[in-house]
Amino acid sequence: MSEKTGKSRKRTATGTTAEAGTAERTARAPKTAKAAKSAKSATSSRSATSPESAGTGKREALERYRGKRHFAKTSEPRGADAPAGESAGFVVQIHDATTTHFDFRLEVDGVLKSWSVPKGPSADPREKRLAMPTEDHPLEYREFEGVIPSGEYGAGPVIVWDEGTYRPLSEDFAHALERGHATFWLDGGKLHGGWALTRFRGGGTHGGDEGREAWLLVKQSDARAAREARTPDPQRARSALTRRTLKQVTEEDGDAD
Repeated sequence: MSEKTGKSRKRTATGTTAEAGTAERTARAPKTAKAAKSAKSATSSRSATSPESAGTGKREALERYRGKRHFAKTSEPRGADAPAGESAGFVVQIHDATTTHFDFRLEVDGVLKSWSVPKGPSADPREKRLAMPTEDHPLEYREFEGVIPSGEYGAGPVIVWDEGTYRPLSEDFAHALERGHATFWLDGGKLHGGWALTRFRGGGTHGGDEGREAWLLVKQSDARAAREARTPDPQRARSALTRRTLKQVTEEDGDAD
C-alpha cells in the first residue's frame, strides 16, 4: 500500500470568523425576557456550534466513532477540541465502502452530525432522499479524503464531493434535530439554499441505536431548487478539493483491497 494511504487533503477554510467577544457581551446583557430571547436568537443564527459543549460533551459524542477505528492503521482523524467562534460547516463525502453512498455531515455542538444518504442529495424538492444517521464524526473529518485500509471499519476510498458553510433556519438547531425536524441554508460549491432533515421512523435522541432511525433529506422550494435535477454519479463525481475521482484516489493513495 502506498505511503500516501488515506492522506487528508488540506484546504482553505471557507467559514467566516465570528465577531470576537460576542459571547462575553451577551453574558453582560440585561437579564430581561426580551433581551434573553434576542441573545438566544443571535447566537443560534450565527453558528450551530456551542463552545460550552465542545469539551467533555464532544469527547463523549465521539466515543462510538473512536471505538470503531484503529488509528494506528487508518489516517482518519481522531478528533481534537473544536475551535470556537467559526461559522458552522458542512461536508458531503462519497464513500465507496461495502455499498457506495454519500455521507452528509453538519457541524453541531463541536462535532459533525452524520447521515448516510444512499442516493445522494437532490436539488429537486420532489425527491425525498433516505438519510440514515451514523455516529458523530470529528470536525477534522471535513477535510478527510483518501483510502481507509482493508480490514478497517468502512474500508474503501473517500472523496469530498461538496463542502461549505451553513446557517440554521430552526431557532435552536440541536433541539430541532432532537425533535426530528430541522431546516437549514447551505452555502456550498454544489449545494445551495434551504434544506430540511425530517425523521420519519424511530425516535429519541442520537444517544440510542441510530440504526433504528430513518430520516429524509429534502430540498426546499426556493430559488436554488432545480426540478429534474440529475442524481450525481458517484463513480464519475470529482472531489471538491482535488478534482480526483474515487478510482484516482484508490490508485494514488492505495488500494483498499
